[in-house]
Amino acid sequence: MVTGWRDNGLRYGLVTRMFHWSMAAILLWQFSGIVINRLFGRSPLTDLLNSTHGELGAAILLLATLRALWGFLNLKNRPKHESGLLGTAARLGHICLYILMLFIPAVAFLRAFGSEWGLALFSIQILPRTTENIGWMVAPANLLHGVFAWTLLAMIAGHIAMALVHRFVWNDDVINRMAGKTRDLQPAE
Repeated sequence: MVTGWRDNGLRYGLVTRMFHWSMAAILLWQFSGIVINRLFGRSPLTDLLNSTHGELGAAILLLATLRALWGFLNLKNRPKHESGLLGTAARLGHICLYILMLFIPAVAFLRAFGSEWGLALFSIQILPRTTENIGWMVAPANLLHGVFAWTLLAMIAGHIAMALVHRFVWNDDVINRMAGKTRDLQPAE
């Protein structure tokens, strides 16, 4: 019998950890291409990293949706956040991360549906190219996709920083909940 695949009060289960770390890897790939391009300009490396932007955006949207559903179904079993202001900030931060991981690719797909570019994923033309843009579909992504993506990157940096603060400043076991280590885990107070 397989154990540990579901969340419990002390740690996140295998399914939650797989969602978390696979999305972390995808987001690292996505942002690496954009950041390297911004810092050093277009190159074969940035072309490689950015060539999968749409496909990985689709993967992020799918994984974030499944992750949110899984998290909601396991809400009562998940490790609790701290009480007080820090716990509230952590809860709100996680909610914002989920919203951004859903909104950013969703608005990009709305733009694709309304643009003359059409949509091709994994070399499959899903929506054909056209000769017109549908303004109400294109405008939100043109306005918000990039701004919210940079916001997501800043929030991810904050998320990582807080995990390191928990580990190296406060010396608690919060990071072990997502790392899968079960030794010496204590419930949040």
